[in-house]
Amino acid sequence: MKRETGLANVMRHAPLVAPSMLKCDFGNLHREVELLEAAGAQMLHLDVMDGHFVPNLSYGPMVIERLRSLTDLTFDAHLMISQPARYLDEYIEAGCDWITIHAEAEDDPLPLLQRIRDAGRLAGLAFNPGTPVADIEQALPACDLVLVMSVEPGFGGQAFNPIALEKVRQVRQLAGAEQIISIDGGIGPSTIADSATAGANVFVVGSAIFDEPDYGAAISDLSARAQGTVV
Repeated sequence: MKRETGLANVMRHAPLVAPSMLKCDFGNLHREVELLEAAGAQMLHLDVMDGHFVPNLSYGPMVIERLRSLTDLTFDAHLMISQPARYLDEYIEAGCDWITIHAEAEDDPLPLLQRIRDAGRLAGLAFNPGTPVADIEQALPACDLVLVMSVEPGFGGQAFNPIALEKVRQVRQLAGAEQIISIDGGIGPSTIADSATAGANVFVVGSAIFDEPDYGAAISDLSARAQGTVV
């Protein structure tokens, strides 16, 4: 029931802004979570990087497990790692609610997507700006969410690549209205409305939240733009 409940909650509350914890102050992690909860965040996007699939390192299941003890917010884990099947169980046990793997990391993502679903989690498939939508089309029926990268994975603070908008439109057309489509990279006040119009309903946001003095005001403004209520 956990997976089905998670899907229903997303569709009921979308559009959703997902703060990217890659940009948070890790020296004050507990305080950052408290501030995000007070700001109205409903989920946290966890960028897991292994220094192999992408050149940078971030954090792994041990940190996520400790973070899980601090909050009941939805954990949206984005595994930018090689051999995700080898490590999947660790992220399930750490308490991740959504687990997204990369199409570029798995020749056949279907068995792993099914493992994620069988564990009661939402199964996601991400793909990079240089990967065509056709490469993931056969996997769409096994996806609870598709994560369209609007920057190259592994680095925060990159500029938004407009090619992502066409990819979002293509995925929305192929997958239908009930598909969760997330977009990650360069999302802020100037890009979130176009992303929503293209068909995205979850927006991973880093700098446009964490560089602002008031997280609540930033999330509210972004949510309003995604809903089309800010001109």
